[in-house]
Amino acid sequence: MTLTKKDNPALLLIDVQKGINSPGYYGTERNNPTAEKNIEALLKKWRTEGLPIYHVKHCSTNPESPLAKGNPGNDFQDFIVPKPNEPVIEKDVNSAFIGTDLRTQLEDAGIKNVVIVGLTTEHCVSTSTRMASNYGFSVFLIEDGVAAFDKIGANGDHYSAQMVHDIEIANLKDEFATIVQTEQLLDTL
Repeated sequence: MTLTKKDNPALLLIDVQKGINSPGYYGTERNNPTAEKNIEALLKKWRTEGLPIYHVKHCSTNPESPLAKGNPGNDFQDFIVPKPNEPVIEKDVNSAFIGTDLRTQLEDAGIKNVVIVGLTTEHCVSTSTRMASNYGFSVFLIEDGVAAFDKIGANGDHYSAQMVHDIEIANLKDEFATIVQTEQLLDTL
């Protein structure tokens, strides 16, 4: 499926915050070092085209988290600071839809298509993608506009950030989202 400007897609920017890259807090390695560059390109396109943009911000209830309110890591990364007409959705769980009015805002605006970018693939991006799909939105997940961290499994095995990312994308593909690349989407808008 191709997405165009006439589809009025909403860009959901998930947790693009300063604290997400805190060394060692989320993992020891991260894949896709160009995710933020790709997110920035999409954000510029959305702003130029006057398409709807929603910023999602994780406000951790754990005071030790870099993303807890009051910590500098809770701030959006500098390139993504919301404009006054761009809603900010604050959440304290993995889903952008739980405990927020995001679904209502999207439905009230007549939005049927959402494009998801942000951090991290295996947490808030995955959960929000699944819920958006379950709520009936057509979801386009930008594979090179998200990133994952490495994980240690229950058996103590190490799983690289790229492996975590690839498996999560495979889990979301087709059932929950259409997976596309930044350039591919920019070419169709």
